[in-house]
Amino acid sequence: VFGAEVKPHLVHETVRAEMNAHRQGTRAAKSRGLVSGGRSKPWRQKGTGRARQGTIRAPQFTGGGVVFPPSPRSFALKVNRKARRAALRSALSDHAQAGTLALVRGDAFAQPSTKKAAELLAGWGKERPTLVVASEDEESLIKSFRNLERVLVTVPAELEVAAVVWARSLVVSEAALPLVEQKAGSAAGEVGAARPDDRAPAARSGGCAQ
Repeated sequence: VFGAEVKPHLVHETVRAEMNAHRQGTRAAKSRGLVSGGRSKPWRQKGTGRARQGTIRAPQFTGGGVVFPPSPRSFALKVNRKARRAALRSALSDHAQAGTLALVRGDAFAQPSTKKAAELLAGWGKERPTLVVASEDEESLIKSFRNLERVLVTVPAELEVAAVVWARSLVVSEAALPLVEQKAGSAAGEVGAARPDDRAPAARSGGCAQ
């Protein structure tokens, strides 16, 4: 998981989808058909010397509707599960290769201690912002890190590629590590993995094919 090939295009695609998923998409305006009133013609069709009008809710009138108004929509983008996992492996591997990934023991925080967490990060000396991934039952560890400045604490079930990319350093608890590896999955048979046809032919023994 932490030694996979970094694939920037998959990371970009997944981060874009995750960011779009947080958009509400509720902006809207009323068209001429949605504005109340204006059912009858403001004046008769001919003989007034003025331009013909069908409703006072047309866009050219004050209080009228909007031409081509924005309407509620979903910004969700579909990314295949294998691509998402490959993107997460890429982001984790990038931290591992850069030396900005560290493991922390959850039992080291028997009681919540923000001071101890701050000293741990200061002793590590890596740049912030820092992402801390802890297991849900490691309450003391979570409370110790969550109040630090420019530190984001999350659990493996809610881990997003965007958060891993955003962080300059990454801290994973030993209890959360198997869950993170499970979420990232294996590279075998997934995006970018070598298929049997792509591998070099194996040398055969003997003078004839089996």
